[in-house]
Formats: sequence, structure tokens, C-alpha cells
Amino acid sequence: MSADENALSTWRLDLPDEAATAALADELASFVAAGDLITLSGDLGAGKTTFARALIRRLCDDPQMETPSPTFTLMQIYDGQRFPIVHADLYRIQSADELAELGWDEAAEGALVLVEWADRIGAGIAPDRLDISLSIDSRRGDGYREATLTGHGAMAERLTRTKGVHALLQASGWESATRTFMLGDASVRAYERLEKPDGSRAILMISPARPDGPAVRYGKSYSAIARLAENVTPFIAMAEALRAKGLSAPQIYAADARTGLIILEDLGADGVIHQGAPMQERYADAASVLAYLHASDTPAVIPAPEGRTYAIPPYDLDALLIEVELLIEWYAPHMADVRLTSGAKAIFLSLWRSALAEIASARQTWVLRDYHSPNLIWLPERSGLARVGLIDFQDCVMGHPAYDVASLLQDARFTVPDDMEMRLLSHYALARRRADPGFDMASFATAYALMGAQRATKVLGIFTRLDRRDHKPAYLAHIPRVEHYLAKSLTHPALAEVRGWYKSHLPRLVSA
Repeated sequence: MSADENALSTWRLDLPDEAATAALADELASFVAAGDLITLSGDLGAGKTTFARALIRRLCDDPQMETPSPTFTLMQIYDGQRFPIVHADLYRIQSADELAELGWDEAAEGALVLVEWADRIGAGIAPDRLDISLSIDSRRGDGYREATLTGHGAMAERLTRTKGVHALLQASGWESATRTFMLGDASVRAYERLEKPDGSRAILMISPARPDGPAVRYGKSYSAIARLAENVTPFIAMAEALRAKGLSAPQIYAADARTGLIILEDLGADGVIHQGAPMQERYADAASVLAYLHASDTPAVIPAPEGRTYAIPPYDLDALLIEVELLIEWYAPHMADVRLTSGAKAIFLSLWRSALAEIASARQTWVLRDYHSPNLIWLPERSGLARVGLIDFQDCVMGHPAYDVASLLQDARFTVPDDMEMRLLSHYALARRRADPGFDMASFATAYALMGAQRATKVLGIFTRLDRRDHKPAYLAHIPRVEHYLAKSLTHPALAEVRGWYKSHLPRLVSA
């Protein structure tokens, strides 16, 4: 038995009436996923079917849906908006063997399963589950129920997080808000839009602490070496630091750093892309934001929650190199069908180390790291640089300013035409020179090529990993674009030896 199987988390709630039961179902609608098991226990009349009906209607987005009790049919199946839902009543089942005759395994695959009287199948019940025990408390009034939710195994952590969301919403005055699931991103983060009855809106960011992972080098995990944020403290600290500079990072309304939950300002959904193409005016303003940051004082230590400080980690050689290594670990074998020898891998890293040595030791500034179109919001009601909203910066490091410029102008998800890239790069350079007449454009252009190649190399590995490991194939559509960016950057003389390695081992990346 694994440690997860031993895990337990408990949450007790009072349900004064049927509306409170429905509210609990609404709250759990964002908790459940395909493949989950919820067992409902309690005496006859305790409200098991009432709860199941409310949850099914919420997941099907149909408040009036007919949801008959499965007491006689034993099992009802519904087409939810995100996954199928199976509602079963096993009161008349004598053993787990009878489930096979119902077609249980086929119906339950990939579905949310709600089971009343699950104790009828004894040891056949899955170890990872959420149990909801309902009991009547007639002393407190007709219809009054008590609910005890217990997360078993892998469900324990999720229940703890859900309980934390409930507490944060109540403490911050957002408990009445309607919660709408938004798309997550390439990380473990998820987002919900909150809307109060008066129309006020906010974003709930759910960002659980990132597991440290196995040691890959020097006794450290990949995230530690790559300087990735492992909790929400960097996000909160950087949001306040950016806002202090007059930039439009979201305001933090409430946060629980321990559980990785933040309620933050909703900056909207208007971006810097129109009909699949970059909008030059908005990209220019985004480049101006970078020029402003890079010409200003950006300290390595900034204020953090609860009177503490946060030290922004350095984007050092170890971090830069472990990122490019993703290409030989994921892209080369899976996308190019190339098996590299240990010698070829060692030369690859040695060449990159030499190419990046000067970059790593240059004057450092805040590198927001994911400064590209999905994370830029257009705020036309604001003025100046505040028109560019910034929403993803928790992995900020102290590094070379060229990295974020390359991230913006060589957008991995939308093609920035070569001529537009050059105009925007000139726009950035002129803004830097106005702030500092000694700004050296020639050396910056070299750094831009190096950082563009480093980022493209890393992104090719990440997008392949998202497909092969995380089952997110949509990212593969962007690979030809990133290959083109890499091929373009590799033409710079500073990357001649690195380009030679690619030409020998991954020639498609030189001619893309």
C-alpha cells in the first residue's frame, strides 16, 4: 500500500436546507474529474440522491434535467459537459461480482462515478475516493443535514485544497461568487473566474506547491536547478514589485500561500493577438514595458508576504544548460527520431556552456521568463505602459534582458513575421538608448540571438515533453514555428560552433 493510499483529509459541513446541499454540489463541481469515485453514505432519507442530483445537474449545466433515482435501475449514465457521469445505487447488490453483469467497468471508464451504498461491494471499493457521509439532524430543524467529506488516498490533497478555497472565499467576501472554470496552462496551475451577484469579478488561481521531484544533478531536482517557482510566494512578491513600478500586474485581493491559492484582479481577456496575428502597436507597447524595466533598478531582493523578503534566483549557467538539455532528452528521440551518443550529448552541453558564459555573467535584470502573447492582456482604459497587463511572472529570475525580448518577438504560439520582429527590436533598442545613451545595440543583438536560440531549444524540448509525457498534443502544432526561430538565431556568428553541432546531429533544425 502506497503512502497516498494511507492519506486522509476530512471536512465537516452543516447543510441547513436543500439549497445548502446544492451549493456544496456546485463547489465540488470544480473538484471532480474524469475517473473520480465519490461514495455517498448515510441512512435512508439522509439526502444522498438529493446531493447526487444537484451535482449531476451542475456538471451537465441543466438545472431542470430529469435525474431519476437509480434504486431500481441500479445505474444511470449521463453525458456531462466535461466527462460522462455514472450514478449507481448498490443497495440491492449482494457482491462485487454482480457489477460485471451491469457492464460496470465499461460504463465507469473515464467517467465520474457516484455510488450510493458502496459498502455493498466491500473490499472492491477503490482506495482513491471521496466519501460524503450525510446524516439528519432533526434537532436543528426539518431538512437539516450534516455532511462529512473524507478524501482517501490521492483524493486527500485535492479535498484539502477545496476546503482551503472554501475558507479563502469566505474570508475574503467572495463566497457568493459564481465560479466558472477557465483553461489551465502548461503547468499544474488552474484558474476559475469569480463573479459576484453585483457583477464584480476576480480570478481564483489554484497553484499547489510544485513537488520537488527526483534529484537529476548535484542532488537537486530539475525545478531547483532551472530556478522554477515551487510555491505562490514568488508570484505574490513579483506582482507587488511590478505594481510598485506602475505596471499592470494584477492586484492580489486575498491569498493562502500555504495551499497555493490566490484571488487576484481580473484583467480581462483582450490580448495582443488579432485573428491569429500579432498586433504591432500592442507588441510595441509590450516591448516598451521591457525597455522600461531593463533601464530601471530591479533589485534581486524584494518584499514578500508577512513582512518577509524574497530573493529572486539567478538565471545562471546551470539553469540555462539544464533547459537546453530538454532538446536532447525529449525532442531529439521523439520528434527527430535521433539517438544521440553520450559523447554527442557532452559536446552539445560543452558548446552551449561556452556560448552562454558571457551572457550568464552580464548585468542582470528581472527576467519574467514567460513574457509572450498568452500572458499579455490589453487594457485600453489605462494609459501608457499600464495598458499592458502582465499575468505570468512567478518564475522570474535575475538574468540577461535579451531573454524576455526574444520571448516576446519570437512568440512560440503565433508567428511574428521577420520584418515585424526587426521593427520591434529597433523600437526596443531606441527606447533603451533614450534611457541610456551608452546602450550597446551590437552586443545586445548578439545576446538576443543567443537567448533566442537558447529559448527555442528549450521550448522544442518542453513542447515535445507536453505531448509525450503530459498527453497535451496541441503543443506540437507550434513546433515548426519554433524550429524556424531556432534556425534563424543559429545563423549568428556567435553561435557558429553550436550551429555546427546541430548541422551534424539535427540538420532539420538548421534549415527549418
